[in-house]
Amino acid sequence: MIYDIAIIGGGIVGLATALKIQKARPDLKIAILEKEDQLAKHQTGNNSGVIHSGLYYKPGSLKATNCIGGYHELIQFCEEEKIPFEITGKVVVATREEQKPLLNNLYERGLQNGLEGTKYITLEELKEFEPHCAGVAALHVPQTGIVDYFKVALAYGRKIIQHGGEIFLNHKVVKIKQQEGINYIETSKKTFQSKLVINCAGLYSDKVAQMSEKDPIDVKIIPFRGEYFKLKKDREFLVKNLIYPVPDPNFPFLGVHFTRMMKGGVEAGPNAVLAFRREGYKKSQINLKELAESLAWPGFQKVAAKYWQTGFGEMYRSFSKAAFTKALQELIPEIQESDLTEGGAGVRAQACDRTGGLLDDFSIRESAHAINVLNAPSPAATSSLAIGGTVAELALKRFA
Repeated sequence: MIYDIAIIGGGIVGLATALKIQKARPDLKIAILEKEDQLAKHQTGNNSGVIHSGLYYKPGSLKATNCIGGYHELIQFCEEEKIPFEITGKVVVATREEQKPLLNNLYERGLQNGLEGTKYITLEELKEFEPHCAGVAALHVPQTGIVDYFKVALAYGRKIIQHGGEIFLNHKVVKIKQQEGINYIETSKKTFQSKLVINCAGLYSDKVAQMSEKDPIDVKIIPFRGEYFKLKKDREFLVKNLIYPVPDPNFPFLGVHFTRMMKGGVEAGPNAVLAFRREGYKKSQINLKELAESLAWPGFQKVAAKYWQTGFGEMYRSFSKAAFTKALQELIPEIQESDLTEGGAGVRAQACDRTGGLLDDFSIRESAHAINVLNAPSPAATSSLAIGGTVAELALKRFA
């Protein structure tokens, strides 16, 4: 059987892409190839569960347009499929005077991105939203919410199967070759044939892209692990909803923050440290070949040289609970080391180009045989249906 489209990767972006293609062209035969024994096991399944508003992203960027569009589509999908979610709002807090201009930049960016209701709040109003939070200035963003993205992804998968799509678990793609306009996709179990490959392989998207391209891919996925603590049950009252710091504008991570989870509990974190393997959720998980590839990449070496102080601080917090607690105390001074219990971790697939640029925007690249989603970090989960729509449009042009 020759499929029209084979989608590699059963995370939330690959699944959303399949849904969008099915909706537009139900006649096309689609196969989703996932190497794990379940869908959404990596970035999607280890997501913090925040429904992002679009506050942080450069106006006009793929992140900004897809986040805002995807936000509304996601909420509509959750309502239709009866997936629990909550629009909680969040506060973004400057804890030092020198952060006030950066906070104002965020406010202006929110206005440019069309966010309604985002506003400065007084410190008295901050105490109404988050009684235990401290700062020198704050924004309130009403659109932000929480959801369980694993449940969302499984719902995408169910709808795909209902509409005739096929999902193949435990099928790790090991080789792709082209012959007479057809892709031959060899997996750990069998070989599939498809007219088009859509690569949504997340942490291995660069590797999969290279399988179908003759020229070298000029980006490499650098895995960054984000480690979380959880507040102990009797200390969860310290956080009502979501509390964020002002992010470092030069570093593509949002800093340690507090998130009330849809599945219960409050997470504190994450930090951002280099993972020693692409799916390295624990410090002890090391793949020497993958680590060597990261360290040898010219772009990463330039990133390390530029951000070594920031990176050292993140690494120090990874090994020091006291240092992690100190970072959290900037937002909630009452937090004590004894309030925290070890939480989970996620690994972010961060694309890095050869010149040392950590790609800030989503990156979708086309070739004769494939569409490669090479960079889709946060807010990819919030944006999934919009990104899926963008990729679907590119794909459907080939089946006009």
